[in-house]
Amino acid sequence: MKAGKLTRLALLTALALIIFIVELHFPNLIPLPGVKLGLANIITVYAVYKYSPKEVALIVAARLILGAFFGGNVSALMYSGAGAALCLAGMLLIKKVIPYRYIWLSSVVGAILHNTGQIIVAVLVVGSFAVVSYYPILIISGCIAGAFTGICAQLLLKRDLPEKRSDV
Repeated sequence: MKAGKLTRLALLTALALIIFIVELHFPNLIPLPGVKLGLANIITVYAVYKYSPKEVALIVAARLILGAFFGGNVSALMYSGAGAALCLAGMLLIKKVIPYRYIWLSSVVGAILHNTGQIIVAVLVVGSFAVVSYYPILIISGCIAGAFTGICAQLLLKRDLPEKRSDV
């Protein structure tokens, strides 16, 4: 990997980590665990459309691990990791089938998959399907947050892509 690309990936990772840490200090709009804007995902969606899957996975993995340590919640890493893995896989797949002007939909699908990963881990940790009753709340809030972060990423990409792209 060339130094310039490595530098850009490191900067995106740092930016995502900073956004994540700043967001930790926001008061929760909805006082339920797991319900948040997920503003660092703006960087993930942006990276999905700018870099290779391997490079995006590196950004996400570094942000998750560092975020868990800096945020002081290493135990949440398994929830975040499962959610991020499903989210990233889904966004990488959907990227191949939707036009650039619907990038925000990729983020919504990613949010749904992220919440699905979190619920699967919760069922395994708690050992009960009772936590599944929480899933509709996560899906609704995730779709709203995913649409917001997706629109933000789409606006960033629109500014960043070559002029010839008129479908963004």
